[in-house]
Amino acid sequence: MGGKIDQAKGRAKETAGVLVGDKRLEREGKVQHAAGDIKEKAKEIADNVKKTTEKVVDKVKSAVKG
Repeated sequence: MGGKIDQAKGRAKETAGVLVGDKRLEREGKVQHAAGDIKEKAKEIADNVKKTTEKVVDKVKSAVKG
C-alpha cells in the first residue's frame, strides 16, 4: 500500500476510534498513519538518492570524455 493511502486510512481509523471511544482502533490508526509518513519519507529519500547518483554519473562521464 502507498504511503498516502496508509496516512488516510490511519487518520480515518484514528478519528473513528476517538468518536466511538475505542482506544485500540485509535492506536491502530496512529500506527498506520505513522507508517504512511515513513513510507512517504523513504520514497522522498530514494528519489533524492537517485537524482544525486544520476548527477554524479553524468559528471564522471563528462570528466572521462573531457
